[in-house]
Amino acid sequence: MKLIKLRPKTPGTRHQIKLSKNLLSKSNYLYKNLINKLFKSSGRSSQTGHITTWHRGKGCKKRFRIINFSNNISKAINITTVYDPFRNSFITLSFDFLSKKFYYFLASHTSFPGTITYCHPQNSELFFGNRSLLVNFYAGNLLYNLSISLENIAKYSRSAGTFSQLLQKSKFQTQVRLPSGKILNLNSNLYASLGRVSNLKYNLTVLGKAGKNRLKGFRSIVRGVAMNPVDHPHGGRTKGGRPSVTPWGILTKGKPTVKKYE
Repeated sequence: MKLIKLRPKTPGTRHQIKLSKNLLSKSNYLYKNLINKLFKSSGRSSQTGHITTWHRGKGCKKRFRIINFSNNISKAINITTVYDPFRNSFITLSFDFLSKKFYYFLASHTSFPGTITYCHPQNSELFFGNRSLLVNFYAGNLLYNLSISLENIAKYSRSAGTFSQLLQKSKFQTQVRLPSGKILNLNSNLYASLGRVSNLKYNLTVLGKAGKNRLKGFRSIVRGVAMNPVDHPHGGRTKGGRPSVTPWGILTKGKPTVKKYE
């Protein structure tokens, strides 16, 4: 996708950089059975109305696309690439020839309409977007949509442009480096997809104004020293020399703010 720098006609577009989405499908409701309504409480309790998740609220209406993260054997053809409002990567609407059903899959960086992708434990055609066991890949391959147990679906390397790298493998054990840099020793019979997640230039985009973040459902973050004393212990514009605390007076430096239960 190409980056677009807008002409600064307003303050909100002066620094705005966005992606050209002319290669995506114009309609996001091609297959309505795979789209669900999602109840949003805007970070508040549905019973009491109290804040349960900080810095969340409002936002545009969104419909949740059901993505197929399973490891079932499949042979699918990509019909079109679609924008998903709930994730920063693109998704593809594909038709599975084996199950005769439509699915939404996570798009790879090389996916386009007409591409055929496979998911098989003995996949010998290792092209970008194909899914197979870790033992079938080669050392140095870039992987995404990585599973971490035999029972679970794909968990790692699912956001835009991310990938995991296969460092070394044996018949039973495989060493994989995650996008965070952490190295995991995984079972060689776990599934992964070859390539990188789509929308590689997402990290280069600039929103340009706080209003676009509010439309995504994120509220602004206010410093405690900018509040009144009734709202935060740091409020009141006084230099009392108090250590950093949470809004409830719990120390934040040198002590964990979340209790760990063993």
